[in-house]
Amino acid sequence: MMEIVNFEGWPNCIRLSNREIELIITTDVGPRIIRCGYINRQNLLYVSGSERGKTGGSEWHIYGGHRLWHAPEIMPRTYFPDDNPVNFVCEGNALKLTQIIESTTWIIKEMDITLDPEKNHVNIIHRLTNKNLWPIETSPWAITAHAAGCRAILPQEPYIDPVENLLPARPLVLWNYTHMNDKRWIWGNKYIQLKHDAAIKSEQKIGILNKQGWTAYINFNILMVKYFEFDPDVIYPDYGCNNEVYVNGDLLEIETLGPVTKLAPESAVEHTEQWFITTLEDHLDEEDETSIEKILLPHIQSFNNLLL
Repeated sequence: MMEIVNFEGWPNCIRLSNREIELIITTDVGPRIIRCGYINRQNLLYVSGSERGKTGGSEWHIYGGHRLWHAPEIMPRTYFPDDNPVNFVCEGNALKLTQIIESTTWIIKEMDITLDPEKNHVNIIHRLTNKNLWPIETSPWAITAHAAGCRAILPQEPYIDPVENLLPARPLVLWNYTHMNDKRWIWGNKYIQLKHDAAIKSEQKIGILNKQGWTAYINFNILMVKYFEFDPDVIYPDYGCNNEVYVNGDLLEIETLGPVTKLAPESAVEHTEQWFITTLEDHLDEEDETSIEKILLPHIQSFNNLLL
């Protein structure tokens, strides 16, 4: 089902739904997926309370939800305001949204969003097109701002005995404000976890080269798994990261990145994410990796079989 709805003060949103889940996408600003979740249940995405329904202006607003940026993060280039209406085309259960040309970068951002009519599965193609008269170098950067009280789970690389392999497995990238002893981090042998805590306002962020190609999000006993590509033959931004997580007192972001690409004039680069959503029947103990293995991995394996 596809329909026009008013959501949080934005009157021209598009609602995509199947029998269980729904997406709400803004067209007055964006492109943004501003809601994702089970019908008549909690929104898995963060929405800024002070910016609901706002449009226009000369400054960038967080708004919330899922958005497309271009990496690396540089002020002011990355922070072009997405405050204007977007063009959209609906075809069946697929929606294509196109932002106006950014007047400071001459990049066009597009999202192609498809909701499976039967399964709780979303396919999102993120596209950057270079409208400059010269080549540019950038990476597509998909960012999902999640609701408070959640946690992210990133897979570690599988254990290999040093007798069999002495080479490093992957980079772990830190920011200047990253405190590895912050209690919101859980550094496990098989998983890295980041928890949201509304009482802690400070920011934390890390990046990894995620060769497993998935990251999990858990909130309200709902599991959302995000799949994305790892290509060993390309260079990723931020010292080689295709997956980053960020948290502050308001939200938690799960971010994925495409390769560093030199775009000729009129050429484009695409980056795809696939989302799967399900309800967890059992409590997942954040301190017990055995619990994660037992409850999470069967879903990961099941979703793997459905990947496009």
